[in-house]
Amino acid sequence: MKKLFAVIGDPIAHSISPAMHNNLFQTYEIDAHYQPLQVKRESLKEAVIGLKAIGIAGFNITVPHKETIIPLLDKLDPLAEAIGAVNTVVNVNGELVGYNTDGSGYLQGLLTELPKLKEKNILIIGAGGAARAIYFTLAESGVQRLDICNRTTQKAEALIYDCPFSVHSDAIGIEEAEKNLADYQLLIQTTPIGMNPNIERIPLSLHNLNTDAFVSDIIYNPLETKILREAKNKGAKIQNGLDMFVNQGALAFEKWTGIFPNTENMKNLVHTQLGGKTKC
Repeated sequence: MKKLFAVIGDPIAHSISPAMHNNLFQTYEIDAHYQPLQVKRESLKEAVIGLKAIGIAGFNITVPHKETIIPLLDKLDPLAEAIGAVNTVVNVNGELVGYNTDGSGYLQGLLTELPKLKEKNILIIGAGGAARAIYFTLAESGVQRLDICNRTTQKAEALIYDCPFSVHSDAIGIEEAEKNLADYQLLIQTTPIGMNPNIERIPLSLHNLNTDAFVSDIIYNPLETKILREAKNKGAKIQNGLDMFVNQGALAFEKWTGIFPNTENMKNLVHTQLGGKTKC
């Protein structure tokens, strides 16, 4: 019997996950299908009950449900519980178990470019759900300095306070971050600023950026955001969100099937889906 997988969110029509996972099922000759499902906030509980009732094998969760789905699940992975957000659910003998592969997927992609990550002074831009997953995962990995800048410093302070892993961190405002940008060898941009269609926006000035810094943006549409363009023009190395998206999907696929797929093939497929463009 064909297994059913899905991604739930609102909106969902733009998602590339169905193309990516259905290609993986075909590649590894698994009799399964992955379906995008638009679920409104007020319908989440009924949707989860329905998915469980039909015996769905697993599903992904995207905005706006990553936090609100938690009380509807039977079990939580400890890291997902610490982060307070879930993006992957596995049906284990009728129980829905929640995981968060966002931070781990991001870290995998980052380590391919920065193997000596622990030696870097790191600045995370933003303090939302994605920043939380990345911050907790990097803190758990043993990095030395991991600061957060956000327009509302109280939100960054709360994120630092909630983290169960020990790491040296300061919460700073945008102006202070811009002033002291030269102190950081790695910048991680986690906000929606610069995402299509608002591609000419930038979360902070790079005037004081070190030319030998590494700038990472978790956005992958467009493939090169304005902050990445400006960083590249200053001589910095850059990375877009494609690696994070592919790796978090690969980790979800592994939890569902026991197979860790070829991420280079996945990346090529997603790149093709995006048209291979920097503006999509």
